[in-house]
Amino acid sequence: MSIITQAPAAAEPAGQAPGEPVLSAIGVVKSYQRGIWPVRRSVHVLRGADVELGAGEVVGLVGENGSGKSTLMKILVGALSADAGSVTRSGKLGYCPQTPLVYPRLTCDEHFGLFAYAYGMPAHTAEVSRHAIYDSLGFARFAATRADQLSGGTLAKLNLGLALLADPQILLLDEPYAGFDFDTYQRFWQLVAARREQGRTVLIISHFVVDEDRFDRIIDLHDGKTIPRNAAPVQAVRR
Repeated sequence: MSIITQAPAAAEPAGQAPGEPVLSAIGVVKSYQRGIWPVRRSVHVLRGADVELGAGEVVGLVGENGSGKSTLMKILVGALSADAGSVTRSGKLGYCPQTPLVYPRLTCDEHFGLFAYAYGMPAHTAEVSRHAIYDSLGFARFAATRADQLSGGTLAKLNLGLALLADPQILLLDEPYAGFDFDTYQRFWQLVAARREQGRTVLIISHFVVDEDRFDRIIDLHDGKTIPRNAAPVQAVRR
């Protein structure tokens, strides 16, 4: 049985001490049933995966397609229950799923308004955050455009922006830069570097990593288990 615990957190925006754990997953197990009776079989996706994230860390979770990365991410955010294991986290959580979960007929502004209401954000705070996200990712001109009229790259920006809106302590990103052009890719890493400096934590999952030097640590997911990889020293984000 999976246990998810929300630990008491310090008042925002104050962060925790650098390196202090903000999320810990221990022994996460998950399997799915495939086929129809009487030939149904269990497919084991996660076989005791462990993840620990410290305050102010940028961590990569890497694995082949079908290795269970998205399954593990959904368990970390509480969108999916595990068969066994525990997850403990503290602070606000922001989640950017691999497939954008948006309302086709709502504009970007309307999405931000809806999510701000769901987060319980004061109107002024939500407005300041929304404009900062538009500026950081460069899509303010699409503020009044409906989601079903956005290009794939701009939709990815909206998807990321919604995860950033409430300034979460822990940001979990599932293939966040798919569809980004080079300029937006650079903007993304500048944003990640700024969050690290603020003591925020970012977990990025992908099926491969190009810029290992941008991460503090990289974790490989193989055969349902997590294996730490020796990451290169962190360097300043290139502008």
